[in-house]
Amino acid sequence: MRLLVMAAAAVWGAGAGWCSLAAFSRLTVPAGSPWRSSCPQGHLLPEGLYGWLAPVCRAGAPHGYSSALAAATVPAGTAVLCAVLAQATGRHPELITWLVLAPPALLLALVDARVHRLPDVLTLPLAAVTLLLLGLASVMPAARGSWLGACSGSVGLAAVFLVIFLLSPRAMGFGDVKLALTVGGALGWYGWRVMLLGVFAVYVIAAAHGTILVACRKATGTTALPFGPPLLLGALLGVTIGAALP
Repeated sequence: MRLLVMAAAAVWGAGAGWCSLAAFSRLTVPAGSPWRSSCPQGHLLPEGLYGWLAPVCRAGAPHGYSSALAAATVPAGTAVLCAVLAQATGRHPELITWLVLAPPALLLALVDARVHRLPDVLTLPLAAVTLLLLGLASVMPAARGSWLGACSGSVGLAAVFLVIFLLSPRAMGFGDVKLALTVGGALGWYGWRVMLLGVFAVYVIAAAHGTILVACRKATGTTALPFGPPLLLGALLGVTIGAALP
């Protein structure tokens, strides 16, 4: 049965990842710039919801990618991510939350890696959806987490990041503070032990990433690096470990 759940999760992830290509094309612009209204091939994107979900432009090319093969890496990555979450979580109601969060979380990581931006159009709704879905999951008999823990984790981590941002804006962007609402909620669902483990993993990943870039001479000690990808990867590690704990 778990293999069936993993397969269904992978199919969901592939489809959601493919539909996120248009959003990636729209959102990969520098801070302060309006969202793109045309794909890199120069074709205008459709208006409305379809313009955010259409996987290909009017010319039939994948949004933001030079070839269908390159574009396939996003759906493939989302499929693997969803399958991993399904394998770790099993048949527990919080899995629905993780599967809903996975595609936009990967999209946020890609956008932040490309243009150092975590758009409010994703971060703020994601935080609300996280707490709403975990609240629904908490009333189901097979739930393995605490909604109160998710709420306190969301507020707590965002408050800590806000203090860091106010003390040193160069060390922490305000987009990271808003993303912490989602990350804290996901980690807090499994308790403070998982929360601390996940946050520790975030900083280890960020430090390792910076060290590798400096060693390869692709960055210096003062280069601003995106914090969103390490934050989301640390959350993934925390959630998978938390789900596997007895």
